[in-house]
Amino acid sequence: MDTSELDYDLPSELIAQHPPERRDASRLLVYDRSSGAVRHRGFAELPEELTGELAVVNDTRVVPARIRIEQPKGEVLLLERLVDAGGDGEWLALARPTRRLRAGGRYGPVQLLEHLGEGRWRVRLDGEPEGEAPLPPYITEPLADPARYQTVYADEAGSSAAPTAGLHFTPELLGRLEVERVTLHVGLDTFRPLATDTLEEHELHGERYAVTEPEWGRISSADRVLAVGTTTVRVLETVVRTGDLVGRTKLFITPGFVFERVDSLLTNFHLPRSTLLALVMAFAGVEETRALYRTAIAERYRFYSFGDAMLVL
Repeated sequence: MDTSELDYDLPSELIAQHPPERRDASRLLVYDRSSGAVRHRGFAELPEELTGELAVVNDTRVVPARIRIEQPKGEVLLLERLVDAGGDGEWLALARPTRRLRAGGRYGPVQLLEHLGEGRWRVRLDGEPEGEAPLPPYITEPLADPARYQTVYADEAGSSAAPTAGLHFTPELLGRLEVERVTLHVGLDTFRPLATDTLEEHELHGERYAVTEPEWGRISSADRVLAVGTTTVRVLETVVRTGDLVGRTKLFITPGFVFERVDSLLTNFHLPRSTLLALVMAFAGVEETRALYRTAIAERYRFYSFGDAMLVL
């Protein structure tokens, strides 16, 4: 599949720069695959659209992973703690401007150890991350409350980006659903854009996930499962295939994929030419997803991390 098929035009004013005042005040575009019906709801009405699904969320917690550097002016974005690296405080990171950085150089609390290509570095960090919230580059305005880039159920620290489909939930709304948790630490794979001509040429580096036996027992026996976010989808579809409750997933979900444990999907609106949009197309259908995005733009939905949500039944 050509990556150009994941292109679409989005007016810049539809890129949400701030979260709504109340988390569940966002809008919800509902698409019923069986009937083709499209409904426009408020996110707080989500329980009324469900029919007993077990909602599975990703409880990863975002670390303050963006560390500014002054000479040369740039930044280091921590992607993943290298727990098997054999050294304390080692991380995989993106650093810029890479061409002006050197292995062995120290930049504030970060020492660059090895350039791995494509702007990726193995680094050593003094202590724990104490940088800024790693907001995506399309959010150009400051975030008044860093907690709004965390889900209300965030628990396991380790992500360099939020699982944004979960940002809409309040504790009260969660209390109206049957909920189970998994963990996937969001890293390079989730937000790295497609830079190849075809989806088949794109390489995933893998992201760490974990599910406990009780959690998986409940998920595997559920009549229907609602995956909250694309990261949750990747965990569920990895575990159902491999049986491994802990590990790294390189599962790349593209159109033609057969879903074995996800019955419904709750997700935000994603960037063009992204692996996340490819996953949504795999679940909802390629042409159907294009039509839904055209509808969302025409109806002035807000897009991306702090934007509105879509429910595919």
